[in-house]
Amino acid sequence: MKKIETGLESLIFNSRWLLAPFYIGLVLALGLLLVMFTKEFMHFAALALSGAENDVIIGVLSLIDVVMVANLLIIIVFAGYENFVSQIETGDHVDRPSWMGHVGFSELKMKLIGSIVAISGIELLRAFMHMGKDEVNNEIMAWKVGIHLTFVVTGVLFALGDKIASERTGDH
Repeated sequence: MKKIETGLESLIFNSRWLLAPFYIGLVLALGLLLVMFTKEFMHFAALALSGAENDVIIGVLSLIDVVMVANLLIIIVFAGYENFVSQIETGDHVDRPSWMGHVGFSELKMKLIGSIVAISGIELLRAFMHMGKDEVNNEIMAWKVGIHLTFVVTGVLFALGDKIASERTGDH
């Protein structure tokens, strides 16, 4: 019976490697974001020379939006892989991010929701910037504001939940 238990536990422990292809997929998605960023940058460069101020600001916000999503992907890949699959061996590489290896599930969750709130805020700001030149659809704007506020409230609730949990366990 002990041999079956050991085999089962080994199978369960090694099943974490099934997550590796997901992280590889996210790295490939990062490459696709680079293509999207380049396309967006080319459009922005042409616009910056001849566009109106609002158009240039919207172009910059579009670039920031793609960068924020790329940063979110890196956080998920690094922290997720290290938390659930295996440690990433970088030795004493000078460029190793200081947070790598120190982001637990709770911190990962907070970084994710923080990034989502920032991305949502940028999208909302972009929508507000379009209000002057496009006909405003109040229903769509209300949905955008409502979704953004939902993300903000969710972030606050996650933070409160983590604070309460850390106070209970004495992890302040």
